[in-house]
Amino acid sequence: MEPPPDRMLEALVAEGALTADEARLARLLPVAEDFTVESDSGGHTDNRPLSALFPVIAGLRDAIVAERAYPRPIRLGAAGGLGTPQAVAAAFALGADYVLTGSVNQACVESGLSAEGRQMLAQADLADVIMAPAADMFELGVEVQVLRRGTMFAQRGARLYDLYRSAPSLDAIGAADRARLEKEVFRQSLGEAWQGTRDFWMARDPREVTKAEADPRHKMALVFRSYLGRASRWAITGEPGRAADYQIWCGPAMGAFNRWVRGSFLEDPDQRTVVQVARNLMEGAAVVTRASQLRAAGAPVPAAAYDFRPRRLA
Repeated sequence: MEPPPDRMLEALVAEGALTADEARLARLLPVAEDFTVESDSGGHTDNRPLSALFPVIAGLRDAIVAERAYPRPIRLGAAGGLGTPQAVAAAFALGADYVLTGSVNQACVESGLSAEGRQMLAQADLADVIMAPAADMFELGVEVQVLRRGTMFAQRGARLYDLYRSAPSLDAIGAADRARLEKEVFRQSLGEAWQGTRDFWMARDPREVTKAEADPRHKMALVFRSYLGRASRWAITGEPGRAADYQIWCGPAMGAFNRWVRGSFLEDPDQRTVVQVARNLMEGAAVVTRASQLRAAGAPVPAAAYDFRPRRLA
């Protein structure tokens, strides 16, 4: 929200990437003018509720805009947990300039997820999510929020991370744990799993193989990460026999959305398109907002006025 640092602007002018006038103007503008505040959501998330997180970021925005006297406002969007008209209306009531949905789009036909994966999402309820190790930052213990219902991915991923923390190498894994990994997770020997992982990295970045052959723990991490990465691919392709290993990023908004659309045409995942989902959420949020305004003005507003039901919108 601040302007670029002077040292960065001076370096760009020296390189000829900016003129002196452009650098002078850059000191009057923020680096970015649109920021999305992401609350509890699918994938990488801090699990923070929007009602607690958004006002803090909005307060920071207001202070910086006032201090810098920016000629144009910095806009804040809201994301995470938005699966019903009421949730979207609440985001706008908090002061959001725009909203973004994520989990509910995973179940849409355009998402690229397999039919089996979209059906699993359509059956999820509020509590059918769980934190699991992230493939891209596995060694750091970073987690992502994924679907729990119908898949064992999170539990198996957590077991891999526990073994990574407790064992110094693949060879040091106990016989019982090794047998379980080879039977349930990799469905091949750990030696074969490493060979497949090695082939992948030789084609992608041979330096990872060099590092792994010198560091047994890094070798173990690469093998374990191979399962986490392929689990996402299996969910996309609908890999036969691997439904229990599907990794599908998902937040609690999915369960709220499924409850809202129950009994409507959007209950069927094959009818869920991003346009129909977005327009129903936005129109529903407008209906809920109008009802709230009337109630705040003292009009007797029945509870049914807040119950916007999904319908096919042009």
